[in-house]
Amino acid sequence: MMRARAILRIAAPVFAGAAFSFVPVSTQATGVQESTPAITCPAPALEGVRVLAQMPHDAGAFTQGLLWHRDALFESTGQEGRSSVRRVDAATGRVLIHRALPPDQFGEGLARIGNELVALTWTSGIAHRFTADTLKPVGSFRYSGEGWGLTSDGHRYIRSDGSDALIFHDPVSFAETGRVRVTLAGTPVPQLNELEWIDGQVLANVWHANVIVAIDPQTGCITRRFDLSPLVARVPRPNSEAVLNGIAWDPAKKRLFITGKNWPSLFEIALPDPK
Repeated sequence: MMRARAILRIAAPVFAGAAFSFVPVSTQATGVQESTPAITCPAPALEGVRVLAQMPHDAGAFTQGLLWHRDALFESTGQEGRSSVRRVDAATGRVLIHRALPPDQFGEGLARIGNELVALTWTSGIAHRFTADTLKPVGSFRYSGEGWGLTSDGHRYIRSDGSDALIFHDPVSFAETGRVRVTLAGTPVPQLNELEWIDGQVLANVWHANVIVAIDPQTGCITRRFDLSPLVARVPRPNSEAVLNGIAWDPAKKRLFITGKNWPSLFEIALPDPK
């Protein structure tokens, strides 16, 4: 089953190129209104990437979340009756451990703090918890709204819900602690999807766009944009939902992995050095 909502026209703001002002959104969970002076953020130029390696990936995996931990990839997959969390050998694409989610739930983003993984569901409002070593289930969290992407900075979880917001969650209770809007060229950028924390920035897929954006989590400013169209063109895609989705960062070896929903390939790519 695919996400049954109209696709918003996000390509123009994602690829636009003017300066803009931004005001963060107030905290929603506590009701405390937080105001910040408008910040002028230049719209970054669109940058290319280099493909360093292309590896096998399970084409049956409707990839929703991807992360690197202890020399392996961890991946969450979606669709009712097929959603899972799995540990994967990056070099071969072989699934090492597989844990199915309840068949009535649509799996979404995946993140880790310490030795615990948290896997979102799209509309069920349930975040499943697993040990990172064995993927043993250890409980769940509840949250409001939709679950799309999830990452962490090591101290809090950061969620996307299909809107233009990054939503911050307490690591112990998963209570919402704040949120910030993501904007480019004066226009909110909705449909933020898979997320990954890299060196103080949040990298995000934008649903149905062949671009990854880097976001300052303090201001919501998009600081960099990367065009992955040439990489997407390498992949045979069986349907319109086989889109770019899946970002994993290996901090020890500084490796960045990219894949998509039902893609037969996993890529290691290199981003240009910041100017």
